[in-house]
Amino acid sequence: MSKHIENSGEFESLKVNDGIAMPDGIHQDAVRRFKKKRKPLLTVEEYFEGIRSGNRTILSKAITLIESSLPDHRAIAKQLIEKCLPHSGNSLRLGITGVPGVGKSTFIEGFGNHIIRQNRSIAVLAIDPSSQRSGGSILGDKTRMETLVNNPRAFVRPSPSAGSLGGVAQKTRETIILCEAAGFDTILIETVGVGQSEVAVHSMVDFFLLLMLGGAGDELQGIKRGIMEMADGIAVTKADGDNLLRADRARVELQNALHLFPLAESGWTPPVSLCSALKNTGIAELWDTILDYHQFTLDNGYFLRKREQQIRFWLHEAIQQRLKESFYGKESVQSALKKFEEKSSEHKLNPFDAADELFKLYREE
Repeated sequence: MSKHIENSGEFESLKVNDGIAMPDGIHQDAVRRFKKKRKPLLTVEEYFEGIRSGNRTILSKAITLIESSLPDHRAIAKQLIEKCLPHSGNSLRLGITGVPGVGKSTFIEGFGNHIIRQNRSIAVLAIDPSSQRSGGSILGDKTRMETLVNNPRAFVRPSPSAGSLGGVAQKTRETIILCEAAGFDTILIETVGVGQSEVAVHSMVDFFLLLMLGGAGDELQGIKRGIMEMADGIAVTKADGDNLLRADRARVELQNALHLFPLAESGWTPPVSLCSALKNTGIAELWDTILDYHQFTLDNGYFLRKREQQIRFWLHEAIQQRLKESFYGKESVQSALKKFEEKSSEHKLNPFDAADELFKLYREE
């Protein structure tokens, strides 16, 4: 009988070819390529010297090292941070937030270019939201800040939020240390503009800027979320063309709303300004406001007090993170966790009692 019954005489109009035989196994060239060892890591001293000399490639590699969760990477990163720490703390740290669509990336590009024209250097740490399903991020800020990316006095680093505190990359504070050691005198952190990200950024910057849209209902929404209480300055963006009147009306409403809040600990009254990154208006005035704030808080001692508060805050955050890693990393907890999850979901065990049992396992030697 024919290999293909369709080729028999009764099917005159049909003919089936045998096709192409598949090779046995995987091509050895592909195997050899996958077996190639990855490039070895630099030494701590090589990372440090590269950062101090302003080598952007090494700085990027060092930040990638810090963001890694691999134990050997973390060990090198810890030593590197310790070496860079004495060379940090000498920058002006700015946080920028606002709802999606407010134009953060466009504003930051125009604002960053203005800062550079003042004979300063700037590092932009743009935090992109990670997918809750896949954990991936788009990391598209470099495509939205083309002129700033190509400026030799700027460094733009998009990082995934990776589901950490308020959507802010967990290693952002350590990245700030590296950028300051690399000589950047202005650090700008862009938040994802959702949830608790503002709280996290506020805890690591000197000046917190809130961007708002005129006529979009954000005035009342800002009050509702309490973000305005944290802001050291508010800027109504896209204040140009037909939107200028709406933007100015929003500015007045926001300025009036600020009187509802008690005076900030810094003693500073947050101003509300208009700006347009498209027309490059209001940018210079906003930078002057930030410099005024910096001098004002230096004179009354709040600037240094806030930095000290931030160090204590991140100490407690680091402790909580280490405890979390230690708890979930313990083998006995890992093996029992699924069982307690199933019991809790089946209503056979109270979740709080399940947590107590897991902590008993964690405390056991």
